[in-house]
Amino acid sequence: MTIEEDRPPGAQSFYCDLAWINGEVKSKVLITTAAGRIATVTCGVKQKPEDAAHLVGLTVPGLANVHSHAFHRALRGRTQVEHGTFWTWRERMYAAAAHLDPDSYRALATAVFAEMALAGITAVGEFHYLHHSPKGGLYHDPNAMGHALAGAAAAAGIRITLLDTCYLAGGFDTELNDVQRRFSDGDAARWADRVDALRKAYADSETVRVGAAVHSVRAVPVDQLPPVIAFAAERELPLHVHLSEQRAENDACLARHHKTPTQLLHDHGALGPRTTAVHATHLSQMDIDLLGSSATAVCMCPTTERDLADGIGPAHAVHTAGSPITLGSDSHAVIDLFEEARAVELDERLRTERRGHWRAAELLHAATDAGHAALGWPTAGRLVVGALADFTTIALDTVRLAGVQPAHAAESVVFAASAPDVRHVVVAGRFTVRDHRHELVEDVPGKLAAAIGGIFK
Repeated sequence: MTIEEDRPPGAQSFYCDLAWINGEVKSKVLITTAAGRIATVTCGVKQKPEDAAHLVGLTVPGLANVHSHAFHRALRGRTQVEHGTFWTWRERMYAAAAHLDPDSYRALATAVFAEMALAGITAVGEFHYLHHSPKGGLYHDPNAMGHALAGAAAAAGIRITLLDTCYLAGGFDTELNDVQRRFSDGDAARWADRVDALRKAYADSETVRVGAAVHSVRAVPVDQLPPVIAFAAERELPLHVHLSEQRAENDACLARHHKTPTQLLHDHGALGPRTTAVHATHLSQMDIDLLGSSATAVCMCPTTERDLADGIGPAHAVHTAGSPITLGSDSHAVIDLFEEARAVELDERLRTERRGHWRAAELLHAATDAGHAALGWPTAGRLVVGALADFTTIALDTVRLAGVQPAHAAESVVFAASAPDVRHVVVAGRFTVRDHRHELVEDVPGKLAAAIGGIFK
């Protein structure tokens, strides 16, 4: 069964020992759900109702993984045996991409999304550019790879925003290479036609959203930016873009356009509340001001950014300027949004040699409410009446969290919890993970091993 299937009528109830509600930890909280949404939230309920599921630990809104490349999971460990740069890592990534078709991609993504669910993630933003066959030809259904991802998310019991990505060039004034050809639709108009068909296919879905993405200003020529931006704006879709992850991208953009990537996007109307800039690692003060004043969200992916030696982005500065901060596991060097959240603070401590830039509540907000908003799920990410009934319970009796006091439960979870501490995950009012066990996908490690082994056989 998947979360798309009909649920039994009537309310279901969950009794939380502790729950994080509106930025505060509350005790003895009864949450009832109906039709996949939260129907009631009652604090201070002294006794658990007999028919309520008991959520032992701290229950928080479901975690939103705003930036994912599912197939990068196959690279975990394989790229740690060598030195090099982001650009040499990219060649290994291309080699993995060359071996995937709709069937193998669905198998891999199902296992990856199941790993995310086990880590407390209830929604993922999949930055999707593996559109066509390995040689660049169209599948019989031009959206076969997108459907594979949507099917994988349903099988794994999580929501997905398919951020269908426009990718047309190998770089500024550089042709696509042999692997990149499968990423391209030829031009923005053909990209838009294909994505519109994908969007219409999921118009009535309760668990799938379709959004748009510009891979980067180096991969979408400047004359092709306006159609992508207009497509997203006219349909009020989320628009995501890799931004200034590498200094080399900034240097090339300045040489070609005499502007930073942020300025180029601003000049074409790409920035705004529906837009999320991913990484935003190397920004000028003008870039920070443009992102903040437009309320463009920024997705930090600290475990990937440190793995690829990208650098430490100015998360606190852009947030102060007005940008919501969200989190993503990107290349899946690890899948652990608690690690991503605390790294935003801990990396800032390393950079400034000072503590206390972010409160735990702010980092939890980035991992929940802000993340869902960036993915086009504005009614998820909060434990309030009317919100989607998606929540995650973290066990507080593990070796990492034993001895936690309720008053400091949020701080302990943000700064000490890890993915294995997730005990339960509920999506649309029903368990996806229960007592650390995935309810829909058996033997997640085995399925990961089989899918990854099939790529590198």
